[in-house]
Amino acid sequence: MIHYHAHPTAVIDIGCKIGSNTKIWHFCHIMGGCIIGDNCNIGQNVVVSPTAIIGNNVKIQNNVSIYDGVICEDDVFVGPSAVFTNVINPRSSVSRKHEYRKTIVKKGVTIGANATIICGVTLGEYCFIGAGAVVTKNIVPYALVVGNPSKQIGWISEYGIRLKFNEKGVAICGQSSVEYKLVNGKVSKI
Repeated sequence: MIHYHAHPTAVIDIGCKIGSNTKIWHFCHIMGGCIIGDNCNIGQNVVVSPTAIIGNNVKIQNNVSIYDGVICEDDVFVGPSAVFTNVINPRSSVSRKHEYRKTIVKKGVTIGANATIICGVTLGEYCFIGAGAVVTKNIVPYALVVGNPSKQIGWISEYGIRLKFNEKGVAICGQSSVEYKLVNGKVSKI
């Protein structure tokens, strides 16, 4: 029995796994072998490749391709037209499928519209990638990064609120009142 919703224009290949209450919208292609968790929303014109893994409660906006080697953990948001790559030096005439690099998008990450994630990086828990950023290296948890190439400009809470740390290295999220501590360039919840 199917426990997900797919628009009639979506192509769902045999052999993929799709969780309960997931919604797949217009003109998507969900390829055999991929895994999509529960309660996901897959926007219009999204491709999910055979070895891609998408966790629970992931929202992928329109015009995104989740290529082989990409793993999105739970609660990830991928903005419209964001780009993942899986080969560092592609050439049309050279097959490099054996060189795919893994990209890991950890729990709670937000990737803004039109951001580009170069393959082989890990985006740390709850980091926030600004719209249009080009990520070329690993991003630490709770970091706020923007630009091309991306640079960290601050820290962000699990609620997506910018954190301002006091002289003791403590910040309070303005929305949730959760406290965070900054020690040696690493942020954690108190």
